[in-house]
Amino acid sequence: MKKVVSIIAALLFAGSLVFAASYTDNTYQKLADEYTKQAEAAMNAGQYDKSVELAQKAAENAALSKSYIDMMLARRNADTEMLKAKNKIAWAESISADKNFPMAYSAAKDKYASAETAYGSEDYAAAADYAKQSVSALDGVSKITPLPEYYIVRPWSETKDCFWNISGRPYIYNNPLLWENLYQANKSNIPRPDDPNLILPGMKMKIPSLAGEIREGVYDPSKDYDPYDATR
Repeated sequence: MKKVVSIIAALLFAGSLVFAASYTDNTYQKLADEYTKQAEAAMNAGQYDKSVELAQKAAENAALSKSYIDMMLARRNADTEMLKAKNKIAWAESISADKNFPMAYSAAKDKYASAETAYGSEDYAAAADYAKQSVSALDGVSKITPLPEYYIVRPWSETKDCFWNISGRPYIYNNPLLWENLYQANKSNIPRPDDPNLILPGMKMKIPSLAGEIREGVYDPSKDYDPYDATR
């Protein structure tokens, strides 16, 4: 008799477990609670076989309730992580990361797509993990000012402007030895196309992209530009 009572008590305990308060009001938990009450009543009435049967049903529904709660918690976590990833991608797009950091941006988008696929398959743990990887892919992304695409030549007396010196400026090529790229792109606009030594103030000089770097607008001395880096 003691063994039967012990079994019933253990089953009743399993049936009365409470998981994650916000999700306990589910059909499985309600059934577990109801079977628990019925099992207790049967045990008090001495109907031990019936009590064991009811207690087993209570435990089964409690287990189903736990599985449901675990799933809901995992989905909520996936929702949270995917929203973070979605917002991070939107921020990256707002600062033109798709142009300035194409590899990081592409990786973030791919991971987010994987998160959506996993979420659709109800694999919420994987969805949350992919979403975190999407955010991590953008860790090195930051807002940058695009390098200038054009430069207005200024008087020699003020700036010593020539193809060599202009090429050596950090926001151009950061290397005077690359001056011929400027010359070839602008030779048709100088007074003597065969003479790279003669350029005139006021000339709008084209600055070709050499390493796929994004260049926009005319050089503005009031802006802070990152130095040109062919390896970036």
